[in-house]
Amino acid sequence: MMQGAVTVLGIETSCDETAAAVVRLENGRAEVLSEHVASQTEDHALYGGVVPEIAARAHVERLDSLIRLATEEAGVGWVGLTGIAATAGPGLIGGVMAGLSTAKAIALARGLPLVAVNHLEGHALSPRLAEEVSFPYLLLLVSGGHCQFVFVEGVGRYRRLGSTIDDAAGEAFDKTAKLLGLAGQGGPAVERAALTGAAGTVALPRPLLDRPGLDMSFSGLKTAVRRAAEELPLTAQRCADICASFQEAVADILAVKSARAMELVAGLTDRRTLVVAGGVAANKGLRARLEAEARHHDFRFVAPPLRWCTDNAAMIALAGAERLRLGYSDPLDTPARARWPLDEASATATPVYGAGKKGAKA
Repeated sequence: MMQGAVTVLGIETSCDETAAAVVRLENGRAEVLSEHVASQTEDHALYGGVVPEIAARAHVERLDSLIRLATEEAGVGWVGLTGIAATAGPGLIGGVMAGLSTAKAIALARGLPLVAVNHLEGHALSPRLAEEVSFPYLLLLVSGGHCQFVFVEGVGRYRRLGSTIDDAAGEAFDKTAKLLGLAGQGGPAVERAALTGAAGTVALPRPLLDRPGLDMSFSGLKTAVRRAAEELPLTAQRCADICASFQEAVADILAVKSARAMELVAGLTDRRTLVVAGGVAANKGLRARLEAEARHHDFRFVAPPLRWCTDNAAMIALAGAERLRLGYSDPLDTPARARWPLDEASATATPVYGAGKKGAKA
């Protein structure tokens, strides 16, 4: 275990955000010394979604300048770094390879340890960037690619309690935005449209709520949104009503499942903390609903500041610092991974949905 401060450069390139940050971890408290993010929203706007090849090329073009900005702003220089951390998966493999290869090159050239970070672990630890959150805690990780309940026992110690059996909630937000022709990123676009809509005016299902356990499903909800969009003329008000009803349906599903998860975790530990992380956790309506549910069950509610809900390098740097502090590092031949579950043992033994050559999905 390392003593004293640990200062780490973090690199995040798992999807369509190129990011670099420097984080210092000292006495259990994190300080973000610098962070820079380059969005690729305009690069993919014409295609209605993220194009992996375009994303990978954009990462390669922007990484050097972002890393330079991050290290200069942090004022630490290469000699002031304890190690280099980069997302090694899961994600779009071309993008993951771009960031991980850059981190490997820096680690080799500067003689620094490398930490290959699981992107999901970055989200799992992200609330600790802003405040002290003691282990263990219940995590609802809800993003574009993942939706699962995890019992976080410590750094590197994660137990899956439940997961989506098909699509993630964030993917459902993105597909809803695309079906309705909304401009901009899917989640924020749906949230904006929902502000002027009337929730409940469009009948949408709440899949699996009648089934015990913590597994979720959002595929049928996406199909119902498509049918609702085709039933009547898609006026601006109709679009807003669909968004508001969809958002309420997602909130209902996550609130009911979170209540069950809190009841389960209350029997495992005296620490009663619900952490919500991932891109969908930036949805203000959803946060408010889950916070109310946590209060009802006498749980402390914690969510990262909005800028650390979506993909960012600060959470990757923090995960790297936490691992380095415990004495963990990775060899330079560590591969990039398109799939990498947090609870790999459970995902391999009892996969929720699918596996294949790339490994278990969740």
